[in-house]
Amino acid sequence: MSENKVWKSHYPETIQPDLQIPDMSIPQLLQQTADRYPDLNALSFYGQKTTYQELQHLVNRFASALQQTGVEAGDRVAIMLPNCPQYVIAYYGVLSAGAVVTQVNPLLVERELQHILEDSGADTIVVYEPLYGQIKKLQPASALKRIITVSLEPNGQQKDLSQDFSFSQFLQLGSGRIDPAGIVSERDVAVLQYTGGTTGRSKGAMLTHKNIIANVLQSYEFFKFNIEIGKEKYLTVIPLFHVFGMTSCMNLAIYTASESIMLPRFDIDEVLQTIKKEQPTVFPGVPTMYVAITNHPKAEKYGIGSIKVCNSGSAPMPVELIQEFERKTGSKILEGYGLSEASPTTHCNPMFSERKEGSVGIGLPSTDYRIVDLAAGTEDVKTGELGELIIKGPQVMKGYWNMPEETEHTLRDGWLYTGDIARMDEEGYVYIMDRKKDLIIASGYNIYPREVEEVLYEFPAVQEAVVIGVPDPYRGEDVKAILVLKEGKTATVDEIIHYCKQNLSAYKIPHVIEFRGHLPKTNVGKILRRALRDEARVKTT
Repeated sequence: MSENKVWKSHYPETIQPDLQIPDMSIPQLLQQTADRYPDLNALSFYGQKTTYQELQHLVNRFASALQQTGVEAGDRVAIMLPNCPQYVIAYYGVLSAGAVVTQVNPLLVERELQHILEDSGADTIVVYEPLYGQIKKLQPASALKRIITVSLEPNGQQKDLSQDFSFSQFLQLGSGRIDPAGIVSERDVAVLQYTGGTTGRSKGAMLTHKNIIANVLQSYEFFKFNIEIGKEKYLTVIPLFHVFGMTSCMNLAIYTASESIMLPRFDIDEVLQTIKKEQPTVFPGVPTMYVAITNHPKAEKYGIGSIKVCNSGSAPMPVELIQEFERKTGSKILEGYGLSEASPTTHCNPMFSERKEGSVGIGLPSTDYRIVDLAAGTEDVKTGELGELIIKGPQVMKGYWNMPEETEHTLRDGWLYTGDIARMDEEGYVYIMDRKKDLIIASGYNIYPREVEEVLYEFPAVQEAVVIGVPDPYRGEDVKAILVLKEGKTATVDEIIHYCKQNLSAYKIPHVIEFRGHLPKTNVGKILRRALRDEARVKTT
């Protein structure tokens, strides 16, 4: 194993490459900020402001209501909400009561939702009011005892909930007094973060209080000269039920006494109007959000220059897109990398050293990483060669909930095996090529979809591109490109193939081209490559 951790040489003396993670719980993060900055705004939601003192008071009420209705330490409480103040109150309230947050995407279909409720054993759920009927339908087959609904309509009429509660009714049950939960940060699970699920069985990554605290502190240390305590405004449009939004928006904003400007969904016009009005300074986003902003004809006129830090995560970002966004806005995008199993962030391009386009940067403080052979995963590959990225650090999960075999396969000798194919340069910068399972093997050649996609994004008419392998009787797999064109632009199959011939080796050129009006995406905006691949395989069988 290589002990030459070259990436540490990029750290200036003022930023620690290794951190001591304090023994504290996530609720203590909020309590610390509320004690120091009680009158600063914590949340902003369509003009409604909540100070840190008010937020702490509401969290205490929610936690005591949970305890008074029978929720005990270690019980699982599901949160199924879009971004809103009630999300933050519920999240910190659940953890203050010593219970475990089960993150649930409000867009899940019934089968996926049923699996998460059964697997987690959640006995309480805080749910977006329009989804109440869906939860009631699933309740008899689940462990659910309490349903708490949240309406985002200012004067919405509450449905008849019989034995269930509206959020405001539930808060009234709490006195504000909380029985100490006795949380042990290194041992106790704070969040079940379900990952995967587009095909196969969704897995609950067990993130402890220490895992999440570590990632917040690692992220702050990495960006501390660009984040001023008590002065920043976060544009919080990434869903908080997504691990990137949870850490890089909600928890990091609370740790730095910042204001979270919350939006329940990404609507380009609403986002630009919010930027113009609120002038946020930090914007964690995903590539599809930056695509939308870049292609908006008047993006520059909305004062987007207020944003100092644009973090991109969740999916690789084409170099051409980064350059075009920065040309238009004057903002800098720092691409990073993470995964649910690491709370999530492990790498990012630094503000304090060179930013390398196409790279996800260097490791955050206290993060060790290697690129190992794809076969056994035991030998380090040579600098610049492709292998699997493996990671070690205090942000790495405890394991998968109720899945010992999956845990054993993913966590080996303290290392998290990411399943991502990557290379590392001589300075320790990491370049993610693809998921191991997305690799296309055509006529014995390994083809990495991202490499082909980078070329397609350079074609002037292409707005979005995804490349998949499709069955081919002769080559085993063939390369297929699915493209969305920019509004008002045209292109033919022949033009695309001709362009690829000029920029790619013959075996990498897509032979199948399909144009679509849009691509299927996850709630956070990640293109669903697996869904497209499965769809293509069904068509060929």
